[in-house]
Amino acid sequence: MTSIAIFGAGGRAGRALTAEARTRGHQVTAVVRDPNRHAGIEAAGVTVVRGNITATEHIPAIVRGHDAVVHAVSPFTGPDQGFSDLDPHFFVRAADALLDGMTGAGVPRLLVVGLFATLTTTGGRMVMDDPSMFPAQIRPFAVAHAAGLDRLKARRTGVDWLMLTPPALLQADGPRIGRYRIGGETAPPASAHLSYADLAVAMIDEIEEPRHHHTRVSVFN
Repeated sequence: MTSIAIFGAGGRAGRALTAEARTRGHQVTAVVRDPNRHAGIEAAGVTVVRGNITATEHIPAIVRGHDAVVHAVSPFTGPDQGFSDLDPHFFVRAADALLDGMTGAGVPRLLVVGLFATLTTTGGRMVMDDPSMFPAQIRPFAVAHAAGLDRLKARRTGVDWLMLTPPALLQADGPRIGRYRIGGETAPPASAHLSYADLAVAMIDEIEEPRHHHTRVSVFN
C-alpha cells in the first residue's frame, strides 16, 4: 500500500486520481484550499486536509510520511475567467514549494499534470505559439505552465519528478479504458484523446512502478 498526497484533489484530475488510488488500495491525503467546499471527497482511505501548493512553509508537514505527491492544481478554469487574477509565476512557485518541501520531508516521487499547449508541433515550435492549435487569448496561462516545467527541469534536487501531459481532447466524462500510450515532447495527432480516468491510471501506474524520471512525456489514447 502506498501513501499519496494529491494537491488539487477537488478538481477533475484530482478527483479521478483520488478514485483510482482508492480503487487500488492506496491511502490518499486529499489536499484542497477549502475543505468545506469539497465535503464529498472524504471516504475510506482518503483524508482531506487544507493546504496551499505555493505555501512553502506548510508543504513539509503536509507531505511528510508519504511515498509520492501529485500536483493537479490549476489556477485557471477557462477563458471566461480572464487573466486579472492569474499569477504568471504560479507554476514556478508551486514547483519550488513542492521540491523544497518534499526534499525537506524526504518524499521521493513527484507527479505533475501537464498542459498540451507546452508540447511541440511537428514543425518544432510550441503548440501555444500556433494560434490554429491553441487559442491565442489564453496563451498567458500556457506561458505560466511552461515556466513551471522549465523550473522543474532546472532544479537539482533528490526528488524524482515526472510531468504527464494529456492531449487537447481531455474528456471529463470519458470511460476508464485502463490503457494508454506514452509519447515524447511532440504533441500527439489531433485525433488523440484521453479521459481523466485514464490520466489517473497512467499517473498511479507511474507511482506504483516508476518508468520515467526527471522528464516530461505525453499520455494519450
